[in-house]
Parts: sequence; structure tokens; C-alpha cells
Amino acid sequence: MRYDCLIIDDEKLLADSTAEYFNLFGVKTAAVYSVAGCREFLRQDTVSLLLLDINLGDGSGFELCQELREKTEIPILFISARTSDDDKIIAFHIGGDDYVQKPYSLGVLLAKVQAVLKRLRHSTDAEDIEYADGRLTVDFQAKEVLVEGNAVKLTALEFKLLSYLIKNKNKVVSKQELFDEVWGDRFTGDGTLNVHIRKIREAIERNAGKPEYIITVWGEGYRFCGGK
Repeated sequence: MRYDCLIIDDEKLLADSTAEYFNLFGVKTAAVYSVAGCREFLRQDTVSLLLLDINLGDGSGFELCQELREKTEIPILFISARTSDDDKIIAFHIGGDDYVQKPYSLGVLLAKVQAVLKRLRHSTDAEDIEYADGRLTVDFQAKEVLVEGNAVKLTALEFKLLSYLIKNKNKVVSKQELFDEVWGDRFTGDGTLNVHIRKIREAIERNAGKPEYIITVWGEGYRFCGGK
């Protein structure tokens, strides 16, 4: 699933009430309460922005931020009751994009999140139009796929599958998510999905038997690896 915001805070009541408030205003938000919960969530779902507490029951938000920065440039806004300037300096030094002190105003925090999401939408307009890496080009508007400059044919459903995987590049997308988000039918069988993935691979991979773009993550789903 795709979310606008993920809250990582061991104050469960605060995290849940903040998520509920954001959802009322159309910012699709989920909450987890630990470092482990964040890791698990990001293995399954795609998020545009994180709200991250520093003190978590099973680890430090600072350490989690450093870990995430090795993999992603997703905006991270720290939310913390800690008021030390040193904490703020560390937060920005390790890759935090903002620092909001608790107790926070829900309205002000929402405005900050909405502003970041608006900037993200503007900055990713080009990515919404086309994917290109020098070998594979996918034009999302024209619904055209080129491999080394040559057009390849995909069915409408296969194009939707490929587009969804590309737009979740480097994330593991579960089969259930593909059924829900692409088919709109959670009862589609695995065998049907496997056939479509095979056909896409035959169209875009150098060797469909040893895929470089669409990687199977056994027991979980598929991941699109770009930049080949």
C-alpha cells in the first residue's frame, strides 16, 4: 500500500490520534510504535514522509534515521519532547528535514506535512510522466514501452503492473498489494499473476530466466530494480 505519512512514536495514544487527525484531512497516514515496527512496515508499504520520535522503546530514532538514510532520501521530520539544541543539531546533521517539539499543535504539524508533500509532488512530476534508464523507457502517459529504442507490446493489464512496480521502485510489492491496487480484485490467483509477470519479463529483460528488472522476493512479492 502507498501512504503519505508514517508516524513512528512509542506514545501510542499520541501517534494514533495524530494519524487519525491527518487522515481526516486526506493525508493517508499510519502509525507504528517501534524501530522494528518501522522496518517491518517499510518492507511491505511505500511512504512519502516519516514523522520520527527520538526515544523509542527498542532503539533510537537517531540510529533509525541513519539506517534509513543509507537507503532512501525520504523526508524525515523528528517529533520529540527533547528540547536540547544538541539534539536538534544531531537531527539535522544525520539527515532530518525538520524538528518539531512536543507537545505539538496538530494543525501546525499537519501544515508542515502538507507543505512537504506538496513539494514532493512537484519534484516528482517528471517521474510521473516517464521512467528511463538508458535501456528501458516507459512513458506512463502514452502507455509506451521501449527497450533499446524498440517498442515492445504489453497488454493493458501488463502495462499497469509494470507501471505500479516502477512507481514503487526498490520496494518489495506483495502479491496481495498488486491484486488490490492493480486488479482491484483480491481474489485473483497467484498463477494468473505469475503468468503476467513472466510475459513482462520476456518483453523487457535481457534474459527472462535471470531477471535484472523485476526480481522475485520469495515469500513476499516482487521488487523493481531500476537503472540497468
